[in-house]
Amino acid sequence: MKFGASDKKDFLIPPFAFLYFYLIFAATFGLPSVAGGGLFHSDSAGWLGIVSCCASLSILLWSLISFGRSFRIGIDTDQPDRLITTGVFAHSRNPIYVAFALVLVGEFLVFPYWPFFAYLIAGIWLFHRQVLLEERFLIGHYGQQYQEYCKRVRRYF
Repeated sequence: MKFGASDKKDFLIPPFAFLYFYLIFAATFGLPSVAGGGLFHSDSAGWLGIVSCCASLSILLWSLISFGRSFRIGIDTDQPDRLITTGVFAHSRNPIYVAFALVLVGEFLVFPYWPFFAYLIAGIWLFHRQVLLEERFLIGHYGQQYQEYCKRVRRYF
């Protein structure tokens, strides 16, 4: 695990993640929250959110299976292993970030409050930022092999 090794700002993520999880529990169980009133109310949107979360978990599981023993958290410059281009990675270069974004979308649709919308926007921005950092490393480490992979497979879906 290389979390925070290349970018110390990564340590800002856990407090916001804990707040996010509290907001989910607060919305679910009626606990005190800063969420306020909902931005909209739609049973259909809620069910679509549940489908989005389930799809997210499926993509995440497929990603972990595709990674196999090569799975890393963060940019591992010590033991980068081989470039994975099969399984779900034949369809997306960043399926785990796609899965994370889908779960944020789904949770916002289930709990349509402004903090969840803010987390959705911030999360997508942070995921994209991390993808760009990882791509820079992958180009430097795998060179032409990674550039050819980029030509065949989209960054997201």
